[in-house]
Amino acid sequence: QVQLVESGGGLVQAGGSLRLSCVASGSIFRLDAMGWYRQAPGKQRELVAAITSGSSTNYADSVKGRFTISRDNAKNTVYLQMNSLKPEDTSVYYCNAEVLNYYRDVRTYWGQGTQVTVSS
Repeated sequence: QVQLVESGGGLVQAGGSLRLSCVASGSIFRLDAMGWYRQAPGKQRELVAAITSGSSTNYADSVKGRFTISRDNAKNTVYLQMNSLKPEDTSVYYCNAEVLNYYRDVRTYWGQGTQVTVSS
């Protein structure tokens, strides 16, 4: 099956930066869209940033100008560079990927989540 492994979360002061990484492995014929979501306590999971296989990007209004999503197709990896972090960014961040397997089925997978905490 497919596994998404995340890294880069942690504790940072307001105004600081973090870079999240997510590596996909397993039965992957092709990776299509990938993205980052976050879910804070008591809130629904929301899209933070997404990137297509052609590297078109989409961002939540709350992170535009501060976060940058990118991908390395040769490494099956997606990144989220987070700058000018705010306490409101505190959340569990999840990696997401659309995967075409060898049966040509499209399926969506999630990472385990990584905690990002921004102190004021």
